[in-house]
Amino acid sequence: MMALSESRPEPVLVFAPIGRDAAASVDLLMGNGIAAKACGDLATFVTALDAGASAAFLAEEALFGKHANSLFKWVADQPPWSDLPFILLTSRQEQVGIEAWRQNLITRLRNVALLERPVQALTLVSTLQSALRARRRQLELRALLEEREQTAQELERQVVARTQQLEAANEALREQMTARAQVEEKLRQTQKIEAVGQLTGGVAHDFNNLLMVISGGLEMLDRQTDPDRRKRLMDGMRKAAERGSGLTRQLLAFSRRQKLKPQTVDLARQIGGMRELLDRSLRGDVHVTFDLPSDLWPVEVDPSELELVVLNLAVNARDAMPRGGIIEIRAANTTVEDVQGQKSFVRLSVSDDGSGMTEEVQARVFEPFFTTKDIGKGSGLGLAQVHGFVQQSHGKIEIDSEVGRGTTITLLLPRSSKVSELDQENLGDLHAARPSVSSAGSVLLVEDDDEVAALVGEMLRELGFLVVRVSTAAAALGALANGRQVDVVFSDIMMPGGMNGVELAKEIRTRRTDLPILLTSGYSEAVKQAADAQGVRILRKPYQLTELSEALQEVMVQR
Repeated sequence: MMALSESRPEPVLVFAPIGRDAAASVDLLMGNGIAAKACGDLATFVTALDAGASAAFLAEEALFGKHANSLFKWVADQPPWSDLPFILLTSRQEQVGIEAWRQNLITRLRNVALLERPVQALTLVSTLQSALRARRRQLELRALLEEREQTAQELERQVVARTQQLEAANEALREQMTARAQVEEKLRQTQKIEAVGQLTGGVAHDFNNLLMVISGGLEMLDRQTDPDRRKRLMDGMRKAAERGSGLTRQLLAFSRRQKLKPQTVDLARQIGGMRELLDRSLRGDVHVTFDLPSDLWPVEVDPSELELVVLNLAVNARDAMPRGGIIEIRAANTTVEDVQGQKSFVRLSVSDDGSGMTEEVQARVFEPFFTTKDIGKGSGLGLAQVHGFVQQSHGKIEIDSEVGRGTTITLLLPRSSKVSELDQENLGDLHAARPSVSSAGSVLLVEDDDEVAALVGEMLRELGFLVVRVSTAAAALGALANGRQVDVVFSDIMMPGGMNGVELAKEIRTRRTDLPILLTSGYSEAVKQAADAQGVRILRKPYQLTELSEALQEVMVQR
């Protein structure tokens, strides 16, 4: 459709084929400055509409009785912005058939204004001028839509160009990130290798010393007849074994594999009871002060491991003060805000006024076997054990140190919602003897190591049990199948033969649901979940006679 312009306006089409209506109407419009064109038949009228028109003036008798589908199709096919004005000249005939036909015609032509004969010239001109103004607004809308479309296309081209630039920049960034990740991974691997080397070297050094004491002591024991010298050798080997056990506990605590036994602990009472222990462990020129308010919240920690942590911190503080000084142990209630909201902790701090630490030392202080002490003065596991204990207890640890001004290490221990179960009457030696098993019975001991089996057998007999020992899980099932009288099964977890202790316990439960089972392992956390699923208790190696007695009594009472 041609655009309307001032130099060449699109005409008003006049379609009135009867009489002189068409010629008179064209003359009238032309005389009033409106371009007009007469059409003699319907086909010419539709063709002229295709060529371009600003409005149409037609008499209804031009379409009466005619098939005007071509006109109706042209009206329906107009673009969305277009709605050509039609001025329809009607008569006063009001027959039912004509009225229905006229109404259908108005509906099909859509934008229709009616003029009834006789019509005055002024009315016709005014009506067409209004139609032309409406048509100009439609053409202005078309221009705006075309401009918007061009703008949108230009914007889309710019978006495509910017997207391509961003994709190129992102690709370059991804390549840089990949290269950086590869460098970081190589650095991490190097650090891991260095840490593993440091760890294995430290473990080998300490355990070689312990094994030297034990193996050398055993060799010398056979050559000694003097009871006093034999006793000294035995005491030395016993202490070496205890050191090895403690070293293993520290390693497990650092790796967060130590099985803790959290309890609700009154911190002031628990740490306050360590005064004598700290006095024995520290030099006479080191003085310890306590600031432990009575209104401290109870905390959820393993009490024995907590005492070991405080002792490690106190010993480190002592070593940082070669000329003596003061160690301050303080505690206070506090709340900490994090992404999960406020959490309640008890802030436990151990402070000294010693030499302090550099930033480089602070960055490595929790690494296993890292120490600034001379060879033989420390294992380098003290603070590593502290770090592992805090992490397993779901707490936090902070260090504030300055060279020449001392160090403060702060532990944030989680508040317990329970009331402390620790009573003053229960304080005392942690290794005090526990009651033995009240009623002895028959134990099926499942242990593949002959030396360990011999020792454990003696311990069980010391507790009054009859001992039947087998080396594998299959042999244990065979002994039970033979109808042997067994009151409790005591089995190691790691064994040869394809079935471990947890699997043995599961199989026994399917055969004899009433038979008590106790498992033991030096690395119990690795199988704790599987054992818990079977409802089987694990006794951690190494254990004392009283601990074995207590564990056996517990599983036998439960059954």
